[in-house]
Amino acid sequence: MKSMTGYGWGECSQNGFKVTVELSSVNRKQSEISINLPRELEVLEAQVRDEINRRIARGRLTARVTLQAADGKEATRVRVNAALAKAYARELRQLAKKLHLKDDLSLDHLVRAPGVLETDNEVGDAEAFWGAVNKALQQGLAMLLKMRAREGAALKKDLSERIATMRRAMSRVRKEAPLVQKRYREQLVERIKSAGLEDLHIDEERLLKEVVFFADRSDISEELTRLQSHFQQFDDCLKSTEPVGRTLDFLAQEMNREINTIGSKANDGTISREVVVLKAELEKFREQAQNVE
Repeated sequence: MKSMTGYGWGECSQNGFKVTVELSSVNRKQSEISINLPRELEVLEAQVRDEINRRIARGRLTARVTLQAADGKEATRVRVNAALAKAYARELRQLAKKLHLKDDLSLDHLVRAPGVLETDNEVGDAEAFWGAVNKALQQGLAMLLKMRAREGAALKKDLSERIATMRRAMSRVRKEAPLVQKRYREQLVERIKSAGLEDLHIDEERLLKEVVFFADRSDISEELTRLQSHFQQFDDCLKSTEPVGRTLDFLAQEMNREINTIGSKANDGTISREVVVLKAELEKFREQAQNVE
């Protein structure tokens, strides 16, 4: 079990350049990857994304790759595309003349035009740099996954405690369930007497039918069985080496459904108190499960 929150970084040098990869991840229901690469290495985005997808199943991950010259080497040279600048100047002057505007074209305007100033990075073939980028990326992923695993262990412990508390509450509900019909019969007789009808003959058969009808309507055995099954599925998740976050989200929804049904069907004060405990722990379980990959 892993958390979706983590941080990692790595670096690798090649041909006088240093590649640094910085990774950070936060919670997200689906997988969402954002990659920031220097212009010289943009062609490597698909490969970087594939490597991350192989290791990360869920969460919003941001990868930032930087390229720096090592040992004082100049990483870039700047050159002017004079031909493009002339073309810009010609077209802009013609446009100014056509629109009857003042021709105040300056050098500042031209150097700001796209492509006039070009940086000639000495990286050369970006594909040749994939080895360095991948090495730094793998270092960053290893650190990120180690942090996610460490936080995942804490989440695993907390979630297990929540399930244990719910199991104890469910055990108390199961113990109380057979007594509900008996208490209902006693309460029914008491209400008849409270209404001043104690001197009248109580129709035992009619009373029995009412209790049987109540017992059928308030039977929660199926809900308890399904809830127990969901707890068992959680135990299976603890043993899994695959991402289980989406499974835990689903289990939380299904457990909520069963607990709500138990609360509405039982119609008993003692069981209602246990339902409050179940709901409180389930809400904490649900919040923590949203952090699991």
